[in-house]
Amino acid sequence: MEGRRISASPRPCSGRRVVAKKRARSDVIMNSVKKLQRREISSKRDRAFTVSNAQERFRNMRMMVEYDTHDPKGHCSVVLPFLVKRTKVIEIVAARDIVFALAHSGVCAAFSRERNERICFLNVSPDEVIRSLFYNKNNDSLITVSVYASDSFSSLKCRSTRIEYIRRGKPDAGFALFESESLKWPGFVEFDDVNGKVLTYSAQDSIYKVFDLKNYTMLYSISDKNVQEIKISPGIMLLIFNRASSHVPLKILSIEDGTVLKAFNHLLHRNKKVDFIEQFNEKLLVKQENENLQIRDVRTSELMEVSRNEFMTPSAFIFLYENQLFLTFRNRTVAVWNFRGELVTSFEDHLLWHPDCNTNNIYITSDQDLIISYCRAESDYQWGEGNAGSINISNILTGKCLAKINATNASPTVEECSSSSTGNSKKRIVAAPMMSTVSEALEDITALFYDEERNEIYTGNRLGLVHVWSN
Repeated sequence: MEGRRISASPRPCSGRRVVAKKRARSDVIMNSVKKLQRREISSKRDRAFTVSNAQERFRNMRMMVEYDTHDPKGHCSVVLPFLVKRTKVIEIVAARDIVFALAHSGVCAAFSRERNERICFLNVSPDEVIRSLFYNKNNDSLITVSVYASDSFSSLKCRSTRIEYIRRGKPDAGFALFESESLKWPGFVEFDDVNGKVLTYSAQDSIYKVFDLKNYTMLYSISDKNVQEIKISPGIMLLIFNRASSHVPLKILSIEDGTVLKAFNHLLHRNKKVDFIEQFNEKLLVKQENENLQIRDVRTSELMEVSRNEFMTPSAFIFLYENQLFLTFRNRTVAVWNFRGELVTSFEDHLLWHPDCNTNNIYITSDQDLIISYCRAESDYQWGEGNAGSINISNILTGKCLAKINATNASPTVEECSSSSTGNSKKRIVAAPMMSTVSEALEDITALFYDEERNEIYTGNRLGLVHVWSN
């Protein structure tokens, strides 16, 4: 899930909108035979295969390894006392067989899946507090967004470090990004992997700037103090201006060069606050307090409404560009909608653990056919007891629960294998020594990530521990 916006607020806040995009495959250059094979087994052509394949992938998931982000001794002459405290994992990113785990304290650790050990910490300064992570696949690097005690934690600073340098244990080999920008509150930086762009906002001079994510060169800037918000969609940006009494001025710009494609006003109900304004390709979604959802086609100006009783304001969205659908999250439940305002899917056995929809606990696969979430165990929400949740894998288009990792089916195992030539029995220990039981590892999960290439799920919990689930 990309489109992450990091604010310069003293306290991090999760955005309302998260973008799920088609992730680039490692085999971008394919011959005709491979293309035909992929077409024949794609989810859009054969859903039965997709279901059985997903069930097989997640059937025997077990807890295999435990990593710890906590370093009681302090890793780099830490001057900030809270950096050495054990805190929850708030974000997990995996790239090139390396798992990055960011703790709430601001400490970020890198772990090698090949060597099953902690490689290094990414904090290169004793007063650095890392706020967020972003993997830039364009140049195989990790971008860290940090604040510093020497700056009273008031400004965001970005740094890019090649994955190869981190693998060698050299996190200080990176370089600073956007040094010319003043990213103080309420400034922000937003990484948009769908369009390959970075959006920054300098509140000091009210200027938005768009950078190329490949080489970080500035493409253009937008200077208008009346711009209240900018929303990014594939190929375009929506500029939302300060509202008038009966309407809100809007502009649609080309994401590539900032050219204005369309400018118009959207009528509003007077004296009613705007719950949200969202843009998805040519569809504009507008919802006001206690009013119907409005879906406007900005090309034709066609307007349709969805009853406020059918569509209530969600706490977060995830847009599915491949399927022309969007997910809504509200009161621990997930629903799938199309842009005709119709409910496509309600999920079975998929009650989210966290009521505030922590999107770091949700993963959408690259084909946008599966959602992996940290949920309340079925017995838990039936009887109101239990501390361990479950990791549920569900089909987005049908709502069916395809697999579940819980305390009863995910215990670590010891594999037995025999040599055919000698007949000698050999033991291979699959799971590394762990402090936590499976039940404990499934308690209060605070971050979740699925590595599609390795077919592994990584979870982090309130104790700062990271667990690897694999078959």
